Amino acid sequence: MIVECGNCGARNRVDEGAARERQPVCGQCGAPLEVKQGASGGATKPLTVTDGTFQRDVLQAGSIPVLLDCWAAWCGPCRMIAPILEQLAAESNGRYLIAKLDVDTNPMTASRFGIQSIPTLLIFKNGALVDRMVGLQSKQAIAQRLESLRG
Repeated sequence: MIVECGNCGARNRVDEGAARERQPVCGQCGAPLEVKQGASGGATKPLTVTDGTFQRDVLQAGSIPVLLDCWAAWCGPCRMIAPILEQLAAESNGRYLIAKLDVDTNPMTASRFGIQSIPTLLIFKNGALVDRMVGLQSKQAIAQRLESLRG
């Protein structure tokens, strides 16, 4: 599974079996990694993306669909959609990646993709923007869009 370092943001490949026996550490900075047991197949929580990590975390994710939630802390609909995205991340089993970008603290990426209303959900695959949803969406609608891009 892939685990993001809470200290430096580096993504680390972690063997879940080995993580049960000893504490995994970040390969870049050496900080202990927080590993959710039983989380094989991918991230169980949305990945926090910044202007600095966008290229690596989203555009270089390869053929796995990446849903990027463009949000802000003050936005009511953004807070309403957050639990849905948490559920989708927990259920992903490596089929897709859920990520979050705070538009207030990451204006370069928000500007690059013309984010004018939030929440805006951008879906990337193979480094390209392939879908966009604006406003509050149902879990079923989001899941259908993600599943249609698999394969």
